Order: sequence, then C-alpha cells, then structure tokens
Amino acid sequence: MIDDLKADARSRMAKAVEALRHALARIRTGRAHPSLLEGITVNYYGVETPLNRVANIHVADARTLTVVPWEKKLVPEIEKAILKSDLGLNPATAGEVIRIPLPPLTEETRKALIRQARHEAEQGRVSIRNIRRDVLSDLKELLKERLITEDEERRAQEEIQRITDRFVAQVDELLAEKEKDLMEI
Repeated sequence: MIDDLKADARSRMAKAVEALRHALARIRTGRAHPSLLEGITVNYYGVETPLNRVANIHVADARTLTVVPWEKKLVPEIEKAILKSDLGLNPATAGEVIRIPLPPLTEETRKALIRQARHEAEQGRVSIRNIRRDVLSDLKELLKERLITEDEERRAQEEIQRITDRFVAQVDELLAEKEKDLMEI
C-alpha cells in the first residue's frame, strides 16, 4: 500500500518536472529552436491544428527558423498564427518558405524571460508540493483506518519528503540551466 503511494508520487512528480521542462523550452533564448513554435496552432480547413502537423520547422542558423508548409495556401495562415502568438516574432515569406529571424535579446528582455522562467519553476515546485500533500493525506487516512502503524506512517512521510526534495532539486537544476542559457550573449 505504502509502496503504491510512493510509486504514484514519483510518477506524478516526474510528470510535473517534464511539464516544467516543456514550459521552459518554450521560453526563447538567443538561439533558434523548433520548440519555440510548439504552442502555435494554425487554422487548417476550419480546425485549429498544431503548426508542426502542417509544416516542417527547421533551424536555418543560430538566429533563424524556417517553416515550410506542406500546402502552399497555408503560408498566410501560418504567418497570421505566428504574428498572433505572444512570441514577438515577425515572419518573412519568400515564396513557400517562411523565415523567422529571432531578434537579439536585450538586457531588459533577458531579465523578463528569467522572471518568466522563475515563475514557471515556482509553479513546478508548487505542483510537486501539492502531490506531496495529497500523498501525506492518503497516509493519514490509512493510519486512521488502522491499515498502517504510526511508525510505518512516519517512515513513509520521511521517504515522501526525500522524494519531494529530489524532484524539487531537479526543478532548481532546470531553472539554473535555463537562466544560464538566457544570460549567454
């Protein structure tokens, strides 16, 4: 029973860390990366479809992404979707190829992006702590129903805290790595 709770906590906390990893990937650094366009959807025959399902996204150079739609008539729709996104990117079309130059990051922009990364990391920590709280309340229920002893509960609480600390440390590592990326010129 306790092992099931620990395994559940580990898997849920791992998902929280993975969600943070995806959120941090969307915060742009000075380098071009296809994941920057991950959240953009395009109107494709009346259905909002993710950009990567209607076009190929490539890194042309360190500061330029290229988007090659599978159908030529999607070029204006993709441009519109990129402009509508909150990424602050200005696509330039050359025939069927959409080039997206990434503007260099100013000091002010870097600080704003770091604030955003710290906010995402804090959200990750909060979700990990919420998972810990849920598991600890489940342990208290087991104790109340006399399915485990107080000693077993105490040992399980300590183990859950160690698991939580491990995952919070992973969140801190991801944040430190992202901050380092953002401050690189």
